[in-house]
Amino acid sequence: MRDLGVGFRYLLKGQRWVARHGRSYGFGLLPGLITLVLYAAALVALALWGEDAVAWATPFADDWSSPWLGLFRGFLTAVLFALGLLLSVVTFTAVTLLVGQPFYENLSEKVDRDVSPDGHAPESGLPLWRELWISARDSLRIVLRAALWGVLLFACGFIPVVGQTAVPVVGFFVTGFFLTEELTSVALQRRGVELRTRLGLLRSRKTLVWGFGTPLAVSFLVPFVAVFLMPGAVAGATLMARELLGEEIRDGGEEGDGAVTTLPKPPSGSSSPGR
Repeated sequence: MRDLGVGFRYLLKGQRWVARHGRSYGFGLLPGLITLVLYAAALVALALWGEDAVAWATPFADDWSSPWLGLFRGFLTAVLFALGLLLSVVTFTAVTLLVGQPFYENLSEKVDRDVSPDGHAPESGLPLWRELWISARDSLRIVLRAALWGVLLFACGFIPVVGQTAVPVVGFFVTGFFLTEELTSVALQRRGVELRTRLGLLRSRKTLVWGFGTPLAVSFLVPFVAVFLMPGAVAGATLMARELLGEEIRDGGEEGDGAVTTLPKPPSGSSSPGR
C-alpha cells in the first residue's frame, strides 16, 4: 500500500515542477485548451440532439403508450450522455497528448534533464511524423481497451447494490490506470519502450499507478481542471517513468542539493526498450 502514497507524491511533484517553470506550464496549457473546446462542443451537441438520436435508433418504441415511451427513451438518452462523458474523461488525455505532442515532448525532456544526474534527456531519434503516428496508434489501442472496460462496467452497473457502490469505485481505478499509461507514454516512447512493455511495467506496480492516476481521474471530472493539471501530470508521469525503469533521480532537480536517488530496478524483462 506504500506505493499508493508514492504515486500520489509523484502527481504533486509534477505540479510543483511546472509551478517553478512558468514558461513550460504556459505552453503546456495550450493543447488542453484546444481539446477542451472540441470536447465541450461535442458534449453540447450530444445534449441537444441525443434525444433525437435515441428516437431514430428505437423506431420499434414509437407506438408505446405513455409514460413508458418517455421513460424508456429518457433512460437511453441519459445513458448515451453518461457514456459520452465517460469516454471524454478516458480519451481526453489521449487526444490532448496527440494534439500537444511537441509541447509535451519538450516539457518531458526538460523534466528529464532537470532531474538526471548527468543532465541528459533520452531522445527517440525519430522524425516528428513517426512519433505522431506511434502515439496515435498506441492511443487508439488504449482507447479501445478502455472502451471495453467501460462497456463491462456499464453492464455491471445494473447489478443491485454492487452496481451503485463498487462499480463506480472500480471505474475510477480503471480510468486512473489508463490515464497513467497515456501520460507515462510521453517519456517511455522517447526511450523506445513499446506499448506491451509499458503495460507490463504499469501492471507490475499497480498500486503506484493507482496512487498517481486515480486522484487524477477524479479531478478530471471537474470542468476545466484537466486543462490546468495536464502539464503537471506530464511532468509527474515523467518522474514516475524514471522510477519504473530504475533510473537515477537527482533530488530537488536544478534547485536541489544535487543528491542522487538510485531507484530499484524493475522486474527482469519488463522494461527492455524496443520499437
